Formats: sequence, C-alpha cells, structure tokens
Amino acid sequence: MSSALIYLTLIAYFGATALWLGFFLAQRENFCRGGVWLLGLGLVFNTLVLIFLTWTVGYLPVATFGQTLLVSAWALVAAFLFLYWRFPIKVLGALTAPLAALMVSGTLLLAPGHGVVSPALKSLWLTVHIILALLGNAALTLAFLAGIFYLVQERQLKNKNFGFFYRRLPSLEQLDALNYWCLTIGFPLLTGGIITGSLYAQHTLGSFWQWDPKEILTLLAWLIYAVLLHERLTVGWRGRRAALLAICGFVVLLAAFVGANLWFSSFHNFASFLKQP
Repeated sequence: MSSALIYLTLIAYFGATALWLGFFLAQRENFCRGGVWLLGLGLVFNTLVLIFLTWTVGYLPVATFGQTLLVSAWALVAAFLFLYWRFPIKVLGALTAPLAALMVSGTLLLAPGHGVVSPALKSLWLTVHIILALLGNAALTLAFLAGIFYLVQERQLKNKNFGFFYRRLPSLEQLDALNYWCLTIGFPLLTGGIITGSLYAQHTLGSFWQWDPKEILTLLAWLIYAVLLHERLTVGWRGRRAALLAICGFVVLLAAFVGANLWFSSFHNFASFLKQP
C-alpha cells in the first residue's frame, strides 16, 4: 500500500510540474490553477503514505535518507501551498513542484537501509524536533528560490533585457517581500527545531551540545538567517543583499542536511539510526 501511495504522490507532483512549467512558458491561468490542485492532491497522498508508514513501523519514517526525502517533500509542498495562499507568487511553483517530484523520486530510487531501528527514533519529542526542523528548512528553501528569482530579475533590469524572464518573473518588490515572509516563517521553525533537539540531546546524551557536524552547520546557517532577519528589521536590508544571504544560508543548510547525514561521522548520520541485529 505504501508503494502505491508513493507512486500516486510522484504522479501528482510530476503532473503539477508539467502544469507549472506550462504556466511559466505560456502564462495561462488554467495551468496555474491546475498546478495548485495537483500539488494539493499530491500533498494528500504524501500525507497518507507518511501516516501509513508511521502507523506501521511506530515512528516517523526518517531512518534513511530516502525516507527523509519523502518527509522533506511533504514539508516543502505544505510550506509552498501555505505561502501561496498568503502570498500568491505563481512562478514559484515552477521550481517547487519539480523539486518535490525529485525528492519523491529519490525515495523510490534509494535502497532502503537494513538493520534494527534505534529506539531513539520512537520518541515523540524527537518527532517534534524533526518536523519543526524540516518545516523550517522547507520555508527557507522557498526563501532561497525567491532569492534566485530576485537575482535573475535584477540582472534583467540592469541589462535592460526585457525579454523572456522579465515578462514571467514578479517585480523585485514582490520577490523581496516573499523572501521576508519565508524568513519570518522559517527562522522560528528552525529555531524551534534547534531548541527541541538540544533538549532531547540533554535528556538522552547528557549534554545540550555535542559539537556534531550537523549541529555546527545548522548553527552556522541559523546565525546567517539571524543576521539577515536582524538587519532587515533594524537597518532595513532589502533586495540583493537579502537575496544573497538567503542563498548563503540555504547552501549551509543543504550541507548540513546532505553532507552531515550521509558522509560525516556523527549521531545524526542515518547509519546511526539502523543498528545491525
């Protein structure tokens, strides 16, 4: 059943990708509306498969990189649909939908891990930590995408190239506002993820901080976003500077998510969640 739901999720996300790219190219509103509905349908399937897996195995399915990609796709689409309802920048779906589809594809392509799952994954407190962190990452991913669009649009304006991308991208003011909205949502969620993770570490390991590679990288990303948010609120940073910092923060978060989980030796590494019987 879980495999069928994953395939349905993938079909919906790829269908949404086709519609969003069609909207980006042809600028037809019915493509945009269809893309929103298909992303919403994919989110329903994505939610059902996560509920089914959690009910079946007794913990949030994040024991392997492939499982975590499935949860991350859910968080990204949920964050996008929420922000689209509040701040409808339509072109953002042309990047969000294919990214979610690629994440679910990774779930199907990556071989599942083998071994006995660590009891640590069966903690409700750890589940809260993971959900907060992934939702924060999702919102900050959207800030990154908005920053990319901002730099592209700014370059079009500076070069006075009012062609393909200029006519399809929102104004610089809209993209900057989207960057700010994503930051104000993602930063508190990321902060909550760090705090709950530290409290769980104190409870299980006897220390709030382990100098783990993922902890260090996540803290570095948090500091970048903290500086960005502080300067936006107090000094009034906007535009290119804010877009560049949002991109830098995302690059560090990506290094924490991929590098620390797959390559670095740490208790955040996926291998630590699967103990050989």
